[in-house]
Amino acid sequence: MIETPEIVKTSKKRVSCDGATDIPGGAALGHPRVWLEIDEKGYVECGYCDRRFVLTGGPADVSPALSED
Repeated sequence: MIETPEIVKTSKKRVSCDGATDIPGGAALGHPRVWLEIDEKGYVECGYCDRRFVLTGGPADVSPALSED
């Protein structure tokens, strides 16, 4: 079975990924830090680790919208 990529929601259009943000010990266990730009699709994927960064409120954000009643 293929594991689905990790999805990270962000409010910024420019993000960095080193593959080890959540790993104790840090970047020594990840990959070189790369800077990625979210485009009109509303997401970008890291070419090293396939982590997907989704712009909150963008076209790729599939979380249910909160309604103000």
